[in-house]
Amino acid sequence: MRVLGIETSCDETAASVVGLREGAAPEILSNVVLSQIEEHAAFGGVVPEIAARAHVEALDGIIEAALADADTRLADVDAVAATAGPGLVGGLIVGLMTAKAIAAASGKQLLAINHLEGHALTARLTDGLSFPYLLLLVSGGHTQIVLVRGVGDYQRWATTIDDALGEAFDKTAKMLGLAYPGGPNVEKAAAKGDPARFAFPRPMKGESRPDFSFSGLKTAVRQAATSIAPLSDQDVADICASFQSAVADALGDRVARALVRFREDYPDSEAPALVVAGGVAANRKIRSTLEELCASHGFRFVAPPHALCTDNAAMIAWAGIERLQAGLADPDAMDFVPRSRWPLDSVSAPVVGSGRRGAKA
Repeated sequence: MRVLGIETSCDETAASVVGLREGAAPEILSNVVLSQIEEHAAFGGVVPEIAARAHVEALDGIIEAALADADTRLADVDAVAATAGPGLVGGLIVGLMTAKAIAAASGKQLLAINHLEGHALTARLTDGLSFPYLLLLVSGGHTQIVLVRGVGDYQRWATTIDDALGEAFDKTAKMLGLAYPGGPNVEKAAAKGDPARFAFPRPMKGESRPDFSFSGLKTAVRQAATSIAPLSDQDVADICASFQSAVADALGDRVARALVRFREDYPDSEAPALVVAGGVAANRKIRSTLEELCASHGFRFVAPPHALCTDNAAMIAWAGIERLQAGLADPDAMDFVPRSRWPLDSVSAPVVGSGRRGAKA
């Protein structure tokens, strides 16, 4: 089985071919990603209209490159999987409509994939993980803990009640005059700073409610920066180090509650695992905190390679393969409409952003 994956939910234009042979491990035959960081850097964040236009200009060439890298003809592909949500609707339209055109012209099966499901199942592509396991998704748009029970079977245990963690990193960087994208630059500055200089709050730490919050921490950063302005390079480094330490501490507290709950709900699980995905998962401080936490609770820590933690099309192609194998391919996928909001767990009540288009979290 070979599936062509297409990802255009935000500011990466990506295509990939993933193959699976009976009795063998899955294989990423190609994974082409074109970042739009330079196009958006001047604005300090992603501009939806610019992102959509860039996808239109680049996607055909990216797909051709992915097929060439995989030494695969379109005729050899069994299905086409494309991100259909959540994300920036302009970009989603570009990717999904392109996939529909390819599927219609070639007579291939079309799979409309939830971007979050791609993240949720990546550990099965890279590490062969068995169900059930926990997923911590930390990105620019999402901060969630999800119980992954099977393909299409997810239960959200926690989510952010305000900012996503990646968004908090980006806004902190912008306040301190650091370049976009914020996450890597905050981490770089933090490496030269004193994490004990500023006593920033640890949002939700100790709360019985399992969710996350980062808005108050962001406010504390702004107040600290304003109180000592103008900022020296060392001031910026110390603020970043203190912010990063607070984030890791708060995140560890929230995740620890989920690990305890998993043990209670699945006492017979012989190899419980925590999977971390999303761009923020690349942060070394956060990763080391979670690794230590998993070790102390007897959990396996699984973090796919950085290229598969951030947005990519290999995870979309793999989610398509998983759905085909599970018999969950939608026969009406050609009629699927892109969704800017599309919760992975459709059962849990929305926490924020509920509206006509669905829940944000």
